[in-house]
Amino acid sequence: MSPHHSAPVPQVILNDQTSIPQLGFGVYKVPEDDAYRVVSEALEVGYRLIDTAALYGNEEGVGRAIRESGIPRDEIFVTTKLWNTDHGKKETVDAFHASLDRLGLAYVDLYLIHWPQPAVDKYVETWEEMIALRDTDELRSIGVSNFTAPTLKRIISETGVVPVLNQIELHPGFSQPDMRKFNSYFSVRTQAWSPLARGEGLDANAITALAEKYGKTPAQIVLRWHMQLGTLVIPKTTHRERMEENFDVLDFWMGEEELASITNMDRADGRMSKDPDEFNGDL
Repeated sequence: MSPHHSAPVPQVILNDQTSIPQLGFGVYKVPEDDAYRVVSEALEVGYRLIDTAALYGNEEGVGRAIRESGIPRDEIFVTTKLWNTDHGKKETVDAFHASLDRLGLAYVDLYLIHWPQPAVDKYVETWEEMIALRDTDELRSIGVSNFTAPTLKRIISETGVVPVLNQIELHPGFSQPDMRKFNSYFSVRTQAWSPLARGEGLDANAITALAEKYGKTPAQIVLRWHMQLGTLVIPKTTHRERMEENFDVLDFWMGEEELASITNMDRADGRMSKDPDEFNGDL
């Protein structure tokens, strides 16, 4: 456990009644050569949710760190994702088993469609295959990433199966209030990727003033904002001190007006990545 850690990480109950830590650890752009060390350190700090993807190319290192951690498997929540080139019935099944083999685990806790690719238009049949995979011993829960209102609504209406979670770009400059509300309407949990916007905006007055007031760093203020909004969050870093800093956000509580001062930083051009309604290929 982290020496700074005082309160337990809240557990969130998903719509399939499984439990997921609200605060986890992401490994986007962590090289395969570093993944074992980075994930091992994250687990030592206290993280129990590890979020990877086929695209990241580091599932082998992630899986080895989990297997060799000495922590019981059922205490670690493992997410991975289906990449864009693997949409389709057979492709989805093959890609899932390839991820499972690279991880070297008996099962995955959560499998996500990484992007909907609406122009490719295979995300519904892909979702149907994920439903079938979920009914095996190798997969517990299924969800989506970067889905918007139209794509989310369509998979629910055409299959009757609601994703447990929608992982979307979400940070103070792009706080997605409408999408969060839409997810919530369908009992889909919102999980933020790039929760710190790669450090952009952390020097904003609203954030630095709160950091000073609470004796926290700007990054800690933003992570706490996410958690108080009810968002699940998966900050990424390769540095142990930063892992500990990002984990040390459970011992203070901000007021509604303080949260609003951060939410109000939202801006129309705040998206930093691709528009999911238009993105249909390789990053």
